[in-house]
Amino acid sequence: MYHIISNPFNIIRCSIAALVLCLSAPAVAQYPISPVAFTQVKLSDSFWSPRLNASRDVTIPLAFSKCEETGRYTNFSNAAKHLADPTQEFPDTAWTFSFDDTDPYKTIEGASYLLQTYPNATYKGRRLDKYVDSVIAVIASGQEPDGYLYTARTKSPSKPHSWAGPKRWVKVEELSHEFYNLGHLLEAACAHYQATGKRTLLDIGIKYADCVCREIGPRQDQLQLVPGHQIAEMGLCKLYLVTGNKKYLDQAKFFLDMRGKTHRKDAYSQAHKPVIEQDEAVGHAVRAEYMYSGMADVAALTGDSAYIKAIDKIWQNIVEKKYYITGGVGARHSGEAFGSNYELPNASAYCETCAQIGNVYTNYRLFLLHGESKYYDVLERTLYNALISGISIEGDGFFYPNPLSCREEAKYARQPWFGCACCPSNICRFIPSVPGYVYATRGNDLYVNLFMGNTADMRIAGKNITLKQETAYPANGDVKISIAKGGGEFNLCVRIPGWVRGEVVPSDLYQFVDGKKLDYCIKVNGNEILNSDSKSVTLHNGYAVINRKWKKGDVVEIHFDMEPRLVKANDKVIDDRERLAVERGPLVYCAEWPDNAEDVSTYLLNQHPVLSMGKEIEIVKGHNVQSITTEAQTLSIGSDGKLKTADARLTLIPYYAWDHRGQQGGMDVWLPAAVGAASATHVSAEKQADNGFFGK
Repeated sequence: MYHIISNPFNIIRCSIAALVLCLSAPAVAQYPISPVAFTQVKLSDSFWSPRLNASRDVTIPLAFSKCEETGRYTNFSNAAKHLADPTQEFPDTAWTFSFDDTDPYKTIEGASYLLQTYPNATYKGRRLDKYVDSVIAVIASGQEPDGYLYTARTKSPSKPHSWAGPKRWVKVEELSHEFYNLGHLLEAACAHYQATGKRTLLDIGIKYADCVCREIGPRQDQLQLVPGHQIAEMGLCKLYLVTGNKKYLDQAKFFLDMRGKTHRKDAYSQAHKPVIEQDEAVGHAVRAEYMYSGMADVAALTGDSAYIKAIDKIWQNIVEKKYYITGGVGARHSGEAFGSNYELPNASAYCETCAQIGNVYTNYRLFLLHGESKYYDVLERTLYNALISGISIEGDGFFYPNPLSCREEAKYARQPWFGCACCPSNICRFIPSVPGYVYATRGNDLYVNLFMGNTADMRIAGKNITLKQETAYPANGDVKISIAKGGGEFNLCVRIPGWVRGEVVPSDLYQFVDGKKLDYCIKVNGNEILNSDSKSVTLHNGYAVINRKWKKGDVVEIHFDMEPRLVKANDKVIDDRERLAVERGPLVYCAEWPDNAEDVSTYLLNQHPVLSMGKEIEIVKGHNVQSITTEAQTLSIGSDGKLKTADARLTLIPYYAWDHRGQQGGMDVWLPAAVGAASATHVSAEKQADNGFFGK
């Protein structure tokens, strides 16, 4: 009835399925593995559905209201007024950014994803889709006849934004963000088209992309320039997949090929050398992750071996030397940048929310290229920890940086919005897109990559099927997958996460130190076919591959042991020496003041810590988290000046849930396991409290 197959995955093999609906007939190169699009997956998940509800009820309405209040829409209207009457100009009169146009784009993208889950969603009493249509009309009004769309110049050509320069593209490699705006427009346009079938925003995006393709390129009559802030590369690749027009893929590759060959040659913008010669993650982390995602796109869609080799080396550098236990990337406040190898401070960790989103994008594309579970192991860690830390559970508070340690005096807190709104609007677009990350296909292979309750319609091995997934993950490790409709012979490829296989990350950067061995098993219709002790069964690229002629009613039951684990960092990470971290399943835990002493740095773990499941703790109304506890000691200096110890119980909560209960005390992910670590000094409050814009 079933067996585990052992045929190896090819690195490059085009899939029949497309990423999105194509508008034109020409054959389009696809990713070797094709995602099951967000339009085909309906979430009904105890962990993620509340977050999508918060996006619908709070975050997206908040983002649209901020676009209204801060003049984002007025910029387009003023551009339209100038186009209608060139004597009218509207120079900037307040502190604005040259990339403010992207906030409506990103919010429309999030709303488009959301409409697939909630087609009847409303905003201010109007249907959300109709409101989005009205915003798109405003955007269209500010587009110049040849397709150029950049309100920072169009509304006041004689006195454009100070970052824009006297004419088009002059400062595009510096601060104008003209290509950055293009990238976010294309991302939104493709999502809106895919969600609604409407071409309104897509046609706007195509016109701007065509303008760029005419004026920027390799010919003598064109300018040779690259984006100062990357993301156009990703957007152009997505536009290629939607339209089938190869010039957009060629333009994306041109932008990447030219990097390090124009006047911009600094590591901050990853222009210190050509991309195919790069082997280390450097510079501004958001720019970097967007570029790495574009490199992975080009590698997958062209099969270019130099691109594959380069992006693989960069990824290896990140997971081996520049990756936080929370899945965070980007260590430095200065330049919002990656640090040196093993430079992973905790209190001063930057880990910008946008960079975490970019890290998910990069690993997602590398999975679509290579088909190995290690990319989803990294993606999952970032997703469940450093990324969702960036938004409050209620959906109305945002972190720009996401530190791993905080002292009471720092007064660190999520903010209701930022003048530089890249992080709030970015997470606004990301959370509703989560359904698109669950499944993927290649030929007869159906990948189950994330575990969350949903119903998904897809086509596999030439047949339509409906899959239903039920789980309380990450609260426990039990997952049930049913064939709700259809059937046929295909391979169900179930990811066995690295954390259950004893691998914290796919490198020696972190390791479990508690000696535990977690079990896992898979049953089909009640019959066990795989467990962690199986001698005749091996996993293929981290997946259990179940071949069967499936039929309606078949049930796959998956069990992962989910216990608290102790983690140690590589000794080269100076800030984590003599400290341990705690995780359970995909969740990293932290100690926070409401459950412990206000200064959590005074706790010292026992030499042989025993972790136990604690009580559920209400973090915000209606949202409880499962705590973990352990016996410890607190250290203090007595009135006689001598070190004092007292027995104590240390309580831990999931990292994403910290900073929901006030600012009276501290938080730590890495817990002291030696007296020296418990008494260590910490970064200044002034440096840690820096919670705003750092030179985007």
